[in-house]
Amino acid sequence: MSEQTSPWTGRDDGPGPEHRRWHHIANGAADGGEVRGPQVGVVGFASDEGVRRNSGRQGAVDSPPLLRAALAGMAAHRPFTLIDHGDTGYDGDDLETGHGAVGDAIAASLDADDLTLVLGGGHETAWGCYLGRARSQRFGSDEAMGRTLVVNLDAHFDLRHAERPSSGTPFLQMAHAEQQAGRHLDYAVVGIAEPSNTTVLFDTARQLGVRWLTDVDSTEERALSFLDEVMALAEHVHLEIDLDVLPADIAPGVSAPAAYGVPMRTCSAVVRHVAASGKLRIVDVAEYNPRYDIDSRTARAAARLVTDIVHALPGA
Repeated sequence: MSEQTSPWTGRDDGPGPEHRRWHHIANGAADGGEVRGPQVGVVGFASDEGVRRNSGRQGAVDSPPLLRAALAGMAAHRPFTLIDHGDTGYDGDDLETGHGAVGDAIAASLDADDLTLVLGGGHETAWGCYLGRARSQRFGSDEAMGRTLVVNLDAHFDLRHAERPSSGTPFLQMAHAEQQAGRHLDYAVVGIAEPSNTTVLFDTARQLGVRWLTDVDSTEERALSFLDEVMALAEHVHLEIDLDVLPADIAPGVSAPAAYGVPMRTCSAVVRHVAASGKLRIVDVAEYNPRYDIDSRTARAAARLVTDIVHALPGA
């Protein structure tokens, strides 16, 4: 990424860690270049072909650099290292090739970094994240993987049956892949909007043993209790943040804005709780659509959630 086009720029109030922001860390200007704290690897997936296939509003393809720009100015109140692995895209509508390429990039980050942060893209990014986990030397084999729980902050199950992969199919793809490997997909969702999911989607979720909490039930207390229950036996957590889980006034820049949504307070508590568990390995931020954002509200909400995660990670 060239200096002229890098989104890792922002306000500089002076030297020293007391003035540290994300762009300082991204550019190696914090702490005199000393590597301290967790290492966060960033992978962008410039994609919205899955949204098009799912008949959604397109525009997420433009989101990775804008999410970086929203993160760049955030204050960094703890030491960490940031490694930007760049963006992965694909030509035309060849989403399948794109999934393969981003899966390789994610696998490389999982093997090198303490936490992999994926910036999408439509929610088809989730399948790329699964491919990355499966190809990782650290987490890809049955012996190394252990039990991985997928936690999805989302208004939708994304368990749709379709001829081709899309932003509506990734968790069904994961379930089928796990079945082929002789395993069961551990999948839990916080924020399900009942009017936005058909009966067949609820039936599919029940058949697959999916656990969920609806948006109307997603108070902070209930969400954290739900997380403790589903994370109890997991060794690793794969966290998906579909920004359409947030209320439309907080996140207007998504493919499917939420009429109700889960409050930002609850979403923040959820991501901090998962991060503090020490089990978090990969975070996927999906469905940011800058074409429909207002005053960068959605990008700022995404950046706040990511910052909350990094600040809650264990280790000095």
